[in-house]
Amino acid sequence: MMRAHDWGNSPLGAPQGWPVALRAVVALTLNSKFPMFIAWGQQLAFLYNDSYAEILGDKHPAALGRPFRDIWAEIWDDIWPSIDEALHGRATYHENLPLTMNRRGYEEQTWFTFSYSPVYDGEGGTAGMFCAVVETTEQVLAARHRAEEIERMRLLFQGAPGILAVLRSPSHTFEIANDAYLKLIGRTDIVGRHLADVMPEVRDQGFVALLDKVYQSGEAHVGREMPVMLQRQSGGPLEQRFVSFIFQPIRDHRGAVDGIFVEGSDVTEAVHATRALRESEQRLRQLANTIPQLAWIAAPDGDIHWFNDRWFAFTGATTTQALRGGWRDWFHPDDLPRLMAQWNRSLVSGAAYEVTARMRAADGAYRSFLIVAAPLRDAGGVIVQWFGTNTDVTPIELAQQELKEANRRKDEFLAMLAHELRNPLAPISTAAELLRRGVLDDARVRQTSAVIARQVEHMTKLVDDLLDVSRVTRGLVALREETLDFNAIAAEAVEQAGALVEARQHRLTVSLPDEAPHVLGDRTRLIQVLSNILNNAARYTPSGGRIALTVARQGREVVATVSDDGIGIPAALLPHVFDLFTQAERSPDRSQGGLGLGLALVKSLVELHGGRVSASSGGAGQGSRFEVALPTVATPDARAPAAPRDTAAHDGGQRRLMIVDDNADAAHTLALLLDAAGYAVTVCGGAAEALELAPQQAPALLFVDIGLPGMDGYQLVQRLRTLPQAAQACIVALTGYGQPEDRARALEAGFDEHLVKPVQAKAIYEVLDRVAERGAGAP
Repeated sequence: MMRAHDWGNSPLGAPQGWPVALRAVVALTLNSKFPMFIAWGQQLAFLYNDSYAEILGDKHPAALGRPFRDIWAEIWDDIWPSIDEALHGRATYHENLPLTMNRRGYEEQTWFTFSYSPVYDGEGGTAGMFCAVVETTEQVLAARHRAEEIERMRLLFQGAPGILAVLRSPSHTFEIANDAYLKLIGRTDIVGRHLADVMPEVRDQGFVALLDKVYQSGEAHVGREMPVMLQRQSGGPLEQRFVSFIFQPIRDHRGAVDGIFVEGSDVTEAVHATRALRESEQRLRQLANTIPQLAWIAAPDGDIHWFNDRWFAFTGATTTQALRGGWRDWFHPDDLPRLMAQWNRSLVSGAAYEVTARMRAADGAYRSFLIVAAPLRDAGGVIVQWFGTNTDVTPIELAQQELKEANRRKDEFLAMLAHELRNPLAPISTAAELLRRGVLDDARVRQTSAVIARQVEHMTKLVDDLLDVSRVTRGLVALREETLDFNAIAAEAVEQAGALVEARQHRLTVSLPDEAPHVLGDRTRLIQVLSNILNNAARYTPSGGRIALTVARQGREVVATVSDDGIGIPAALLPHVFDLFTQAERSPDRSQGGLGLGLALVKSLVELHGGRVSASSGGAGQGSRFEVALPTVATPDARAPAAPRDTAAHDGGQRRLMIVDDNADAAHTLALLLDAAGYAVTVCGGAAEALELAPQQAPALLFVDIGLPGMDGYQLVQRLRTLPQAAQACIVALTGYGQPEDRARALEAGFDEHLVKPVQAKAIYEVLDRVAERGAGAP
């Protein structure tokens, strides 16, 4: 049988060559459950669906693709006029047309109801015809039989499915009663007997009075779903049934009422089903009142007749306002046309409904809702009602907007980070070129070296800020807590920010309490908090502006306030000043500098100390105010501060050192530094060379890069520890990875120290001091 996926194999050819209209008709034909066919082209080639194959009988499947005339030659003369009409662009319709057909090897009389319609080609010409057909042979024959039966049933109607009876005389004596009536009352011997004697239980239920009224007035009475208590078994209990009926008066040849014709049906099951449906709907309503969504129920035609309590609570509407279509008033006017168009499509197709639209709350504000509805069907698949819910998706939309904003800030940050990292590279590159040319005197060499040192320090600070934020926000920072004089913290923060404040010619005033408050915290981190806020104020205050730092005790807290008369914070930016990657509007020259991480780091560090930080501003040009509040402690911690590290001069003598690094520039510059300090240095470009030279030179100190090609630094240090000449040496890891877990892994592998690139000279000298103190490995 022909299906949609068989088009390409059809004798009619691939569907790509057919006109769009024909393809649409073909799709309709092949997917329909009703018999249909298409006759196409000059030969009227035949294409039909599965249902039509049953009409063809033995002519299927050979009929597929054959000319119409060849298939139905025996009826061609009967149907050709209608075919010709269709081919000339005129549709025809026939109802119960008799045709003598030969489809199973013999002639048979058949009847069909069908229509012929023209099918147009891509140029608008008629290129074929379409037929929708229903074989009505059985219906026609049944109608004929029914007409014959009507006469017989007029006399013998007891086989009718409905209850039928004839009552004669005012005493309502049964003259005739059909099987359905006898089954309903549970009795058989009733003909010739009075109704009151046959069913005494109905005398007090009003039915005898109704019969009397019909007999006396001559007017019919109709009862619908009337309850009646019947004793259907002898000696059994009364049983409730429901009947729909008509009491029709029967008149004699003089027009007088001489009997009553009773016709009706037992609708007990239908009544029970209706009640069950109502009870089911009631349970559905009760359930819908327990869910958080706004819920509603609509009739099959889409008329909404019920809303749950949450719908009324959200909208503030009354029942009268909501029903009869008034619910439309609570949707945004711009969204309503789209909402209704989709709803009407679902009502026509029976498909589930889903749309997003804005609804007005009782306070007048609009919120976004995801509105979905599903059809509820009976056992026969017929839609009996629709159940829908409206889910508030405003928080989701806001979260999506926030995510987009965060992505935007991230992209801006990355662009700005690239700018910040490229800036120091330009003077470093220029200074390196000048040193390479070797044309500088000693003063200019020192000046050039200072440029490189400053720019490297700046780049290191940028990287440190990034790593600081990463560690703090991931909870990887361990505070070194001690009881601290907060006045001293504030003074040190002012000292750190002093260079920038002086460079921009600001007037900084500091107000500290006479009795210093004490806090429990990490000295370095708290100084970092206040200095970051002071630096932030200096950057965003025009030259010559005023900055004030005030420290005051407030209850059980100490509050440090930094205020300025700078550019201020716009209202839209104020809620985000402590977010990552957030900065005020940036000028192309990046005059303020920084990565937008300082305040995010401040917030995280303050919260780690159990405090809080806030920002306020009157708006653009109105200055800013930042407050840091930390809990105070009653008494200072008695523990003595750690003694400062001895930074004595470095006299390396001729102790032999080794550098293992595949980056030749990095290795040789470090070698130059160590050589200037008086050490004999060997540079190795890889692990193999180091393993070869270490037994010969027995170095007291090795600087080993982790990311070596082939054998990495972790493997190399383990091999070196097996050599007698390097077993007791101090081995320092050099790496660009500076997270706590990186340091832990290096120490676990056998390294004594872990330095993060770019390594500053101060860190190198500290390592040399520690090695000298150990007195290890002198050759």
